[in-house]
Amino acid sequence: MNADEVIAYRFEDIEQTYSERDVILYALATGYATQPLDPRHLRYLYEKSLITAPTFANVLGFPGLWMKDPRVEIDWVKMLHAEHRMTLHRPLPPAASTVSTNRVTGLRDLGPRGAMVQYQTDIALAEEGEPLATLITSVIARADGGCGDWGEAPPPLEQVPERSPDATLELATSEIQPLLYRLSGDLHPIHIDPAVASAAGLHRPLLHGLATKGMAGYALLRQFCDLDAARLVSMAVRFTRPVMPGDVLRFEFWGEAPGKIQFRAVAVNEGDAPVLDRCEAVVT
Repeated sequence: MNADEVIAYRFEDIEQTYSERDVILYALATGYATQPLDPRHLRYLYEKSLITAPTFANVLGFPGLWMKDPRVEIDWVKMLHAEHRMTLHRPLPPAASTVSTNRVTGLRDLGPRGAMVQYQTDIALAEEGEPLATLITSVIARADGGCGDWGEAPPPLEQVPERSPDATLELATSEIQPLLYRLSGDLHPIHIDPAVASAAGLHRPLLHGLATKGMAGYALLRQFCDLDAARLVSMAVRFTRPVMPGDVLRFEFWGEAPGKIQFRAVAVNEGDAPVLDRCEAVVT
């Protein structure tokens, strides 16, 4: 890694326009269609009085695979999406034009395990300039340790309590889920092409990590917020294991609303293997 080039990396502003159709496709891919006759769920699926899922913010402002830029000298093939944090500044409109800025905010040298690179995405309404959301993405560059530390790192995510959870919710992923979710913008072939998945050592294409985070957002709204999008203030997750289409996920929660909720998600059909861990959210 060329740490100086990473620190000084300059991103172009990202202008996007999304529609009600985009918002509905996202909701279909992240769990909101589990109860299609429930009026509360239909608010996320039907253009009549449409509400945008809060985690839709995660598909805005993505700067692409900027670590492939040869100037930063990162072995991008060995990158892993480690953590993802989201803070919402207001409910997302059902359709809007946005402008997003990205900047590298921190490096943490992990020695033989590589380096953690953090970058921040600030999303705002294009015309008004009103902030919508702030995202912090943490990526492990597994082959790039020895870069030294720089900048600010977000506070470490806390381990979930060892006691039994206060609440649980099981959600099944579907075979077609990655085919739907990719229409929100992440077109990496590992999520659709069996040959690409096989070359990566997988027995089949896997679900997008941010689709799993979207399901976690849905689970939080359903469990603690009566499916009211405006009550989710922030959430952060750590990715610990890929999710395969068809996996049944159990979301385990500690805490009560309003306030801070800690949670994780485990794959029930894989011996309760954690797929999200050290997660937290603030709900009102």
